[in-house]
Amino acid sequence: MQLRPPSGTSKLRAAAIAACAVVTLAGCASTQINSQWSDPQFQGRSLRGAKLLVVCEAPELAIKRGCQDQLAAQLVAFGATPTIAPDLPNPQPGREQATGAYVPAARAAGAEAVFSAAVVSDVAVVNAGPSIGIGVGGFGGGGRGGVGGGVGISLPIGGARPQVGHGLHGALTDVASGRLMWSGTAGTSSSADVPGQLGELTRAVVEAAQKAGFF
Repeated sequence: MQLRPPSGTSKLRAAAIAACAVVTLAGCASTQINSQWSDPQFQGRSLRGAKLLVVCEAPELAIKRGCQDQLAAQLVAFGATPTIAPDLPNPQPGREQATGAYVPAARAAGAEAVFSAAVVSDVAVVNAGPSIGIGVGGFGGGGRGGVGGGVGISLPIGGARPQVGHGLHGALTDVASGRLMWSGTAGTSSSADVPGQLGELTRAVVEAAQKAGFF
């Protein structure tokens, strides 16, 4: 049987598969907006040059601080004037509050709107690498009282490396009315580089708000 050389389409598909295999640990899916919503009553509302209160909720303080810093930097790049919120009381630490909960602090800061965000852990992946197995076979013998069975234990070599995929829910709230203007949720591939994920996620949500006409 004669084999034909692969077509151009097949070559492109093979190249894509090979490229994906090379970057498997980093993930082939890019950061993207999974869902978003805008209030049509605020269509055409621009926040360029406006003062915005920035607040993030996260399960860990370091992630909360990093999220706020990166979100503020992204807003500066899109022409807004962010001010990071003081530590506000939260009845459920690390969990997202109702958007109206941030309005009093925003008014006290003289902000026109609130850009709030909540970081959530999406998927945990443990890349254990090679492992060794320890097996315990049957024992006892063939007489009465003999016990048979088997136990297998697999242990990682060199320790496991946890990788977590984070998601970010962002929301824009009008301070004057207390109404939600826009909200969107972004997700990214699992990685051990948390600051890198936060940078990608904050950029994605601010870009989405910009495309919705707010910047």
